[in-house]
Amino acid sequence: MLQIMSVNFDNEIPQWRTNLETIPYNVLVVVRQGQVRYEINGNVVIAEAEDVLFIPRGARRSGENKDGIPHQKHTVLFTCEPGAETGIPFVDQGHFIKFRLSPSQYAYHRCDRLYEEMRGGKSYRSIICLGILQELLGMIARELEQPALTPSKLKYAEAVKAYLLEHYREQIEIARLAALIGRSPNYVTAVFKEVYGRSPIRYMHELRMQEACSLLLGSNMTVAGISQYLGYYDTSYFHRVFKKYCGLSPTEYVAQSQRSGMPPLINTIT
Repeated sequence: MLQIMSVNFDNEIPQWRTNLETIPYNVLVVVRQGQVRYEINGNVVIAEAEDVLFIPRGARRSGENKDGIPHQKHTVLFTCEPGAETGIPFVDQGHFIKFRLSPSQYAYHRCDRLYEEMRGGKSYRSIICLGILQELLGMIARELEQPALTPSKLKYAEAVKAYLLEHYREQIEIARLAALIGRSPNYVTAVFKEVYGRSPIRYMHELRMQEACSLLLGSNMTVAGISQYLGYYDTSYFHRVFKKYCGLSPTEYVAQSQRSGMPPLINTIT
């Protein structure tokens, strides 16, 4: 049985550091921005944006801003019932791990939700928080079981992702992405899905939906205007895509946000 001790969001804290000590709990670290310098069992570990660390109970650990530059990261401190197995190999075996988790945006989203729930006082908080932590640990365990990706595949996938992040509002064709990296259209789709878990076109739609949610709540643009802005020239098609990815229509999304006072939690990047 897992028990959460605390959930923290370190948001660019000047002179952040933790003293060297043997920790009596497990620590899950998800870095969002900047770099963190840890010393773990005598080894220096540098963690940067999109890196995930699991520091097991009993490790000798200290940490600080790398080169004095503040960073952003989530940390979850938790313990396990003595003698009980969680089913998560790296937790049960007490192994330190560091790797890059994809999809990072979804992990950030779940960490945000966990942080919000821990700070609130709503009913069933402990059950929801435990479920989110188990999901994060399960995601990591699943990633660790995947075959190692070759540097060339990572390079190709990252080049395509960078292009999509810059041009997602434009018309995207697989042939254009293939030309970008000098490979076939089928290869582009396959390698991007292998690295990021979905096709380039799906990722493009997810980026657009993330932007749509922001514009619906933070601008005076109409739904039709947002549709055009994001490259959907058929507003009815935009409605269908939004409902598919967000689970609500644009109108329902805004209404639910206004009722609750905060944006609905949706899985736009998964």
